[in-house]
Amino acid sequence: METRPDYLSTRSARSRSLNLNVRGLQQSATLAINEQSDALRREGRRIYKLGLGQSPFPIPTEVVNALKLHAHEKDYLPVTGLPALRQAVAEFHRNKDRVDAQPDGVLVGPGSKELMFLLQLAFYGELIVPSPSWVSYVPQANILGRKVRLVHTTFEENWRVSPHCLERICAADPDRPRILVLNYPGNPEGGSYSAPELEELAAIARRFGVILLSDEIYGQLHHQGTHVSVARFYPEGTIISSGLSKWCGAGGWRLGTFTFPPDLSWLMEAIAAVASETYTSVSAPIQYAAVRAFQDGTPIERYLRHVRRILAALGRRCTFILQQAGVRVHAPVGAFYLFPDFSPFMAQLAQGGITNSVAFCERLLHDTGVAVLPGAAFQRPAEELTARLAYVGFDGVKALAASELFPLDQDLPEDFIDLWCEDVIEATQRTAEWVSDKRHGKVVSFTDQRKEKPRRVAA
Repeated sequence: METRPDYLSTRSARSRSLNLNVRGLQQSATLAINEQSDALRREGRRIYKLGLGQSPFPIPTEVVNALKLHAHEKDYLPVTGLPALRQAVAEFHRNKDRVDAQPDGVLVGPGSKELMFLLQLAFYGELIVPSPSWVSYVPQANILGRKVRLVHTTFEENWRVSPHCLERICAADPDRPRILVLNYPGNPEGGSYSAPELEELAAIARRFGVILLSDEIYGQLHHQGTHVSVARFYPEGTIISSGLSKWCGAGGWRLGTFTFPPDLSWLMEAIAAVASETYTSVSAPIQYAAVRAFQDGTPIERYLRHVRRILAALGRRCTFILQQAGVRVHAPVGAFYLFPDFSPFMAQLAQGGITNSVAFCERLLHDTGVAVLPGAAFQRPAEELTARLAYVGFDGVKALAASELFPLDQDLPEDFIDLWCEDVIEATQRTAEWVSDKRHGKVVSFTDQRKEKPRRVAA
């Protein structure tokens, strides 16, 4: 009788057969909170899903039509990407970011997330990551066994890394190869850098030969449409990361782009070589459709202006609600995130056993049905009471259609957000009331968790 190998017989034996870098690796926090929310919803609870950072808006019609037109495309495409798409991406960055991007410097991948992983695989050096940071930068480095230098920013610094801090790190070991990750507008805080701030960071990076990975996936969602790329000030050392998932609402399409300068062609070639042995190429129909997205034009620009106007108004309103309750939070300038700091309530929350951001979010979800992500998921200290609120829990199709009724040179009516983003407003109010009641020692009970509220209908 055959027996199974030892490594299949027990849990401990199976664990020993895993690569050391992935032992104990947990599912991404954003996906985990989404599954917890779904489980509670199946139990009949009313849940406000503000955890997963997915655009609520539809993909522009022109881009969807382009996908339909090219659905028959079935051949493998070049590993670096469809030539027409590489051309469109380069022109996009030349027009939008005023950088001298060239088609042969564009690399297309199955999402910018995969490209970031391959960059860390190909590059051997230190990764500098400002905290709070997007959830996957550091786990990817850990999987590969790469060294990460976390730079903890503060609320007072608007969660931004300073040129002085970067200079201090580099000066301590000036010959070490480094990549600095800049994500702006940022996930999880919705903040950004001014042009002078970027210029100062670029000067330090140039002096020490630091490569900048400029994650600009939310660039076109700057609420005022005035995003500035650091590549404008440090073109020879900046990789621009973009894609379709956020500004185009096509997260599930999985298409991302890296745009390299000529001086970093050696790095792009190495990543492309690895890509040829892993994902081979990105889905052909998706690439053909993406050409239309990156070509921009009046319809897509109009779409973006409506999206920005809605997100700006909703972000301001959520910020106001939280600030009125005594929560420390900066108003967002882009994307669709807030990163509130609940430290003013630390003593009262500790009395209820809430002493870290994970416990905070678990109790908030249990008591109010509001799902947000703990600051610890974004590389913040565990005991810090921060969280990310993604204000995307509304019907973007209906909100976009309603916005079309009002000229773009005007602000939205005062009641627009109440009518079309009601769940987000209610979730933010519940959160504000919950922490306020904790401060005053009240027991919070939301009795309508098992029933849906009647919706108001716009005239």
